[in-house]
Amino acid sequence: MAKAKKSEAQEWMYEIISQPHVTEKATLGSEHGQVTFIVPRVATKPRVKQAVETLFGVKVKNVNTLVQKGKSKRFKGILGNRSDFKKAIVTLEEGETIDVSSGV
Repeated sequence: MAKAKKSEAQEWMYEIISQPHVTEKATLGSEHGQVTFIVPRVATKPRVKQAVETLFGVKVKNVNTLVQKGKSKRFKGILGNRSDFKKAIVTLEEGETIDVSSGV
């Protein structure tokens, strides 16, 4: 019974922490012990913290979230919109690191 609950917990954690957000600004944050992830719009700060601590085995100091609004883009004269997405900027405790280039 306990294994079933643990595997269910692992599934939702992988849904929350699906991919890192690798940009120039996110890379600059890594100098300060920060890692940026794209998370679902319904993800909360405590759930993101729990998922990162469990999946990566690190201690999380702080979690900041924001919703990045999608841009209007033009492709061959046709107007389109990028989707909105939510980012979670996770600040790790001193001495903790996550290698985002390797898989989860």
